[in-house]
Amino acid sequence: MLLGSSKLPADLHKGDRRFRILVTLSALSLLALLVAIGFFLLKGSLPAIQKFGFSFLWTSKWDPIQEIFGAMPLIYGTVISSLLAMMMAVPVSVGVALYLNEVAPRWLGKIAGFLVEMLAAIPSVVYGLWGIFVLAPLIRTVVQPWLQAHFGFIPLFQGPAYGVGMMTAGIILAIMITPTICSLSREVFRAIPRGQREAAMALGATKWETMVIAVLRSSTTGLFGASLLGLGRAVGETMAVTMVIGNRAEIAASLFAPSQTMASVLANEYAEASSDLHLAALIGVGLTLFAVTFVMNGAARLMMMGLDRHRKGHG
Repeated sequence: MLLGSSKLPADLHKGDRRFRILVTLSALSLLALLVAIGFFLLKGSLPAIQKFGFSFLWTSKWDPIQEIFGAMPLIYGTVISSLLAMMMAVPVSVGVALYLNEVAPRWLGKIAGFLVEMLAAIPSVVYGLWGIFVLAPLIRTVVQPWLQAHFGFIPLFQGPAYGVGMMTAGIILAIMITPTICSLSREVFRAIPRGQREAAMALGATKWETMVIAVLRSSTTGLFGASLLGLGRAVGETMAVTMVIGNRAEIAASLFAPSQTMASVLANEYAEASSDLHLAALIGVGLTLFAVTFVMNGAARLMMMGLDRHRKGHG
């Protein structure tokens, strides 16, 4: 009788409408929050935009005393340190994920996977302290002198060995984003059907060839997405980078030289902004970081869509 009544379907229909309104408002609230953040950054940076215009993005001098502000050294430091971290972290992360998922015994994969994921839970300030007291002295006394002795003819490895600088920041970032990329890569590998591996081995492929053909080639889009999330953390990382990058706003070809990122200059100077223009310039840096993140994510999305279409076209 309940199934034949007219009241129950009406209640269900009303409940569906309420649920739809609820989830729609939830989605719109995130969009509204994003717009509100962008509006705040744009409004706060207006004095700097009005004074410097778009030259703020490619001017290389950052001098709060003379109230001359250019974000190019900060953009350079952010991009180079993030790319350096990605170059080191992605191959290691994918290799570790392949070993844990395809080669290691099940018991070892569980233990090692748990330990790798624990690295992601370590606060960034702890990484920064380790970088200052352990990594930076090692880089200054061992790594940089060796690089100078063997590759000193390359501009990347010239100049005094400070210990702190772009190289140390890149290594710290690589260590910090490796657990994220590794964990996500393992999930991507687990999603590949077992039959795909067995088919490759049935055709005579070795273990290594099976991992390349059946696992890696099928995981291109997923691995790219995992790398994108790691890059997002590298671009926005603040405390650890601030503690080891040297905090000098200049563009240098050498990886040994101190540098500064957009996030680190906000951490260093926002609380001590000496003028309204200085504060506006810092908010302008935040707006630039906001825009860079948007552009990078948008470009990555387009590339992932292209990879998907390419893979399906050759599937």
